[in-house]
Amino acid sequence: MGTETHDDAGVYRLTPDLAIVQTIDFFPPVVDDPYIYGQIAAANALSDVYAMGGEPKTVLNLMAYPDAEVGPEKIGQILQGGADRCLRAGAVILGGHTVRDQEIKFGLAVTGLIHPEKIWTNASAKIGDLLILTKPLGTGFVTTAAKKMACPDDILHSACTSMIQLNQIGRDAILAVGGVESVSAVTDITGFGLAGHSYEMAEGSNVSLRIYPDRLPVIDGIEKNGLTRYRTRASKSNFEYVQERTILSSAIDPIRKEFLWDAQTSGGLLISVRPNASSQLIQELLNRGAICAEIIGEVLEPQGPLLIFENAAK
Repeated sequence: MGTETHDDAGVYRLTPDLAIVQTIDFFPPVVDDPYIYGQIAAANALSDVYAMGGEPKTVLNLMAYPDAEVGPEKIGQILQGGADRCLRAGAVILGGHTVRDQEIKFGLAVTGLIHPEKIWTNASAKIGDLLILTKPLGTGFVTTAAKKMACPDDILHSACTSMIQLNQIGRDAILAVGGVESVSAVTDITGFGLAGHSYEMAEGSNVSLRIYPDRLPVIDGIEKNGLTRYRTRASKSNFEYVQERTILSSAIDPIRKEFLWDAQTSGGLLISVRPNASSQLIQELLNRGAICAEIIGEVLEPQGPLLIFENAAK
């Protein structure tokens, strides 16, 4: 499995019963606290292996930093944050690479294992499936507002709690309900936002997705404090990426609409699940500590548009 369907990671078969899952991700700090930043970056990189159904096994640290400005203490805290998330994931850090740069960047190259017949893809959603999201939206608004010193501490704390949570929770919950027997497609929500990653699922699966903006889980306090005005540059590009094949109901709250395009860091899993397994999956997610487990839409026959955003029927 390569890049053809915009999947979250590549998969290479080693034997009839064993394949490796590989991915890489790194980015500049999204929060000021170096330890939390390290945790977020690691959770984000590990997520792509979980989204494929794999088990992370080894990682390599990737770091760039201005060595004349950033000392070993701060670098150590970033690496410690990443190491703690890898330890929680059961993955081993084998080493890594650093380079001088004008700003800090950190992330991981991750290798995992998976059975070739148990791979999850984002391109196999089935008509009639329900769509479940496992983390609230809004991390782009929160981190942008925080950089401008405009985000209340409790909202930033909630966002960080979400971003450092491993999507291992979602992977394990899916396995508990039968894996590919109950779940058709999986992806994680990151830089392209909910709309962009949903678009790729719909396109790859040759279906349309109906998503309910009024049912989207969002980080508490964003709407009340008006933080949706703190958009990243990706909000515009994410909207432009999907707009030609998207229907957007005029009844949607304009503020809610902004969450569709907001770029997420270490976001949750979007899971396309058979209706008869949806209740069990939600319960498994919540029992394992998922921050949320909300049905946000459904999979339809191809409609022309790939995405249909409209409020749920009352």
